[in-house]
Amino acid sequence: MQPRLLTKSRFKLALECPNKLYYTRKEEYANAKKEDAFLEALAQGGFQVEELARLEYPEGILIEGNDGDYTWLVNETNKLLKRENVVIFEAAFRFENLFIRTDILVKQGNKVQLIEVKAKSFDPEDENLFIGKRGGMNSGWKPYLFDVAFQKYVMQKCRPEWKISSWLMMADKSKAAEIDGLNQLFRVTKNSNNRTGIVKKIDSLEQIGNSVLGKIKVDDEIAGIESGRYRIYEDLKFAECISKFASSYEKDEFYAFPPSFSSCKACEFRATEEQEADGKRSGYKECWTNAYDWTETHFSKPNIYEVWNFRAGNKLFEEGKILLEDLEETDLNIKPEAGKISASERQWVQIEKAVNGDKQALILREELAAEMSTWKYPLNFIDFETSAAALPFNKGLHPYEQVTFQFSHHTMDETGKVEHETEYINFEPGKFPNFEFVRELQKALSKNNGSIFRYAPHENTILNAIYVQLEESTEPDKKELQDFIKSITHSTGGSAEKWKGDRDMIDLWDLVKQYYYDPHTKGSNSIKAVLPAVLNSSPFLQEKYSRPLSDNGISSKNFDPSHHWLQFKDGQPLSPYKMLPALFEDWSEEELDATVSEMESIADGGAALTAYGKLQYTDMPLEERLELKNSLLKYCELDTLAMVMIVEFFKEQIKNLK
Repeated sequence: MQPRLLTKSRFKLALECPNKLYYTRKEEYANAKKEDAFLEALAQGGFQVEELARLEYPEGILIEGNDGDYTWLVNETNKLLKRENVVIFEAAFRFENLFIRTDILVKQGNKVQLIEVKAKSFDPEDENLFIGKRGGMNSGWKPYLFDVAFQKYVMQKCRPEWKISSWLMMADKSKAAEIDGLNQLFRVTKNSNNRTGIVKKIDSLEQIGNSVLGKIKVDDEIAGIESGRYRIYEDLKFAECISKFASSYEKDEFYAFPPSFSSCKACEFRATEEQEADGKRSGYKECWTNAYDWTETHFSKPNIYEVWNFRAGNKLFEEGKILLEDLEETDLNIKPEAGKISASERQWVQIEKAVNGDKQALILREELAAEMSTWKYPLNFIDFETSAAALPFNKGLHPYEQVTFQFSHHTMDETGKVEHETEYINFEPGKFPNFEFVRELQKALSKNNGSIFRYAPHENTILNAIYVQLEESTEPDKKELQDFIKSITHSTGGSAEKWKGDRDMIDLWDLVKQYYYDPHTKGSNSIKAVLPAVLNSSPFLQEKYSRPLSDNGISSKNFDPSHHWLQFKDGQPLSPYKMLPALFEDWSEEELDATVSEMESIADGGAALTAYGKLQYTDMPLEERLELKNSLLKYCELDTLAMVMIVEFFKEQIKNLK
């Protein structure tokens, strides 16, 4: 049986909350973030960054095999370290109950470079990259810098005679690819993991020109962590953190760290009602039971975590106001806005309805009707799926430039007829799809002059990014494509040009926030929360979408005419999203989204992004590729149909207004 050692990943987990060390890797506890480094790397191409980084050290020696045998890994490392000068990939170090493996170690005598490779990007001109103008460490970089500091701590304990310098190697946004297909030069064989099964199509950096990666020295930041100037927990210095975390994990003891607003809100060890019914335990509940003697009665009551966009939550939590029944109107700085539900009003509406058990939706029908009267039929509903790869697709592109690989497009005419009008997907490995994507979108939306709907700002942001890419391109029709983009978007804050198109997309997400609140959503405005809410309260939608497609006159490009969008359980409609096929075996979309949620530029859509990564970087049979492609098409189709259903609900709500 392997000893319980505090590793890099375990240390990072403890930085989020030390109590997680007790729950992790225990099957009896629910865990929304499955531990699958390969899927994380696959989604964003992180394995490619690692392989590209290694090419900068052609003399490097990789220690691989027997990954679970800590003693063997350390022995192999020590053999290589006997050399005066050596470069090692995945060097292993163990000190007492601590264990690490370094991405790249460069040893020249007793001078050693510790290089941590991350699938993250940086701007070398940013003087406040790690440390803000007020002197504090930027929160987004803390996990990475503390990770490096932990590695240095273990190495220094093992080799006190070494002079260690610390570095991060990441994608440099100031650099551009010098060849096409850079992101296709490292591929994954089927059923491999992130340490093995990589197929490299190049042997040296000379074959690709210059690397798009850059090194940045972090010695000052690490020194600040070691001295206690920068901390994760104010009452614990760095060495204390390591000692306490390691001891707790080694003994498999519950740390009993007090709950906090931010950590508990994002806790992955919460069990859903369904999971608890299946026998899964909730680490979240156990923490709160230990800290506050909470009972099931407390857990059954709504709390401040459910309140949408609740910036006052941390302050109220510290005051002991956790349950919504503890809150008063004076706890919120309510600022009304004419003609719509303001953000603060929405929060108080949610609190009041939750406390009073009021299940009725709030709809500003007259204001909504006034907004809807400006719409021009036929209505167009679009949804994009995108990726942002560390290694660019094409020559001249920079790391993490947006790649837009899919859209779905539904229409609705004045009679209420719904058509799945068009769709587009690119799943060809190595092909940069953005310009073809815009051409296909232009074809689709030029068939009519109706209003265009999106859900959230994503589509507008993406088209703004493609506008810039077109500006720097040599596409023969770039002016036409740019004019089309400007016609259906508005410029973003960072744009040098300013515009607002005649058909600027209408954000249905904004309309939901401004005119509608349903307690069924529990404060979430995600389309995956709003859709079940409108279905739950609309007999019209329930009757229509419980019939097969062939009976309700809705066309579909991906579902059989006999498909039912709506099914019921215990008399309640099930979310259509629950009926979609899993993109990965044994993984729900929610689990995939949670697992990749910390990736750069990813807030949602992790399932589609991961599937696209698999299509791009994994060698697999054509049948499997087509199956994955078809699943992606179904996901995207439902996203635009969900928008249709919400608008149908709104139309139903205002139809009796005079």
